[in-house]
Amino acid sequence: MNAWVLLVLAGLFEIVWAVGLKYADGFTKPLPSAITIIAMIASIYLLAQAARALPIGSAYAVWTGIGTVGAALLGMMLFSESANAVRLGSIALIVIGIAGVRLSTPS
Repeated sequence: MNAWVLLVLAGLFEIVWAVGLKYADGFTKPLPSAITIIAMIASIYLLAQAARALPIGSAYAVWTGIGTVGAALLGMMLFSESANAVRLGSIALIVIGIAGVRLSTPS
């Protein structure tokens, strides 16, 4: 499978585990805790597989960027976190950064 596809999947699992931390409530709730831990393992595994073919700096930057943007957006939607213009603009800058890293990294 293409390394970039693996990396995007890793980033999506990172979003799951980041949001899962909120639902796991300090790992006191069994089902959300289990989902969070499984997503953590899947995310790291997929990142490691993608990093076999991609530069680690690019892979890590894109992985964390996907997780950051996804967790921030879901935080706004699920937990009524702030969605002010500065925050949304900052998230847009992260998305631009992810695109820039992807476009500047060989496939």
